[in-house]
Amino acid sequence: MNTILITGASSGYGLETARHFHAKGWTVVAAMRTPREDVLPKSDRIRIVPLDVTDADSIKAAVEAAGPIDVLVNNAGIGMFGAFEATPIDTAREIFETNTFGVMAMTQAVIPQFRDRRAGTLINVTSSTVLAPMPLVAIYTASKTAIDGFTGSLAHELNHFGIRVKMVQPGYGPTTAFSRNAGSLVERFIPEAYADYANGIFAMMTQPGAHTLPADVAEIVWQAAHDKSDTISFPAGPDAVALSHAKAALAA
Repeated sequence: MNTILITGASSGYGLETARHFHAKGWTVVAAMRTPREDVLPKSDRIRIVPLDVTDADSIKAAVEAAGPIDVLVNNAGIGMFGAFEATPIDTAREIFETNTFGVMAMTQAVIPQFRDRRAGTLINVTSSTVLAPMPLVAIYTASKTAIDGFTGSLAHELNHFGIRVKMVQPGYGPTTAFSRNAGSLVERFIPEAYADYANGIFAMMTQPGAHTLPADVAEIVWQAAHDKSDTISFPAGPDAVALSHAKAALAA
């Protein structure tokens, strides 16, 4: 029976991915900064473990509690909208600690068991902003673009040991707690000089259209976990797929 460890599994994409894999018969280790027993079904194939990806001791304890795993999904992340000019560098460091260094630390913690078995899959959840950078998310985009490069390089580095490395790129998910949390930072980091411009951007983002749903991401993570090709990047959601196709067309 296969086992998957998913970070940031208390809501949004991570939670839906946990539900999806459990429904498919996998054992799911759902890692959450604040563990919630009520969001997943009671099952002997579900374990909920506390995890703060910015804390080395927490990572060590979570990986030990998970035991042998077949797939790691680095999903935990922090969203942020704001004018770069108005964003303190300390805030930027907080974003990178979770979105970038947290991914790296989790990955480093599980590579040894994958290398010893010469098998395993690492899946890093980034964002469609790595396909088409958007305004007012410069720091968030930078934190995710770093993981884009990290994933590509690591895929080559670990292929020698039979470890597959993939990246899932979700589009904009307005229904997720991730987006709501990002929006809560807006008033702090949108100065008056940017207000009219920012309001136009937010109006465009919230228009009805083809956005990404948690189920879209869960299905693409499932596909990435089973993919045995050299494909690294997997856009998730209709908006992300459209951006991926547009980027490919421009590069042709």
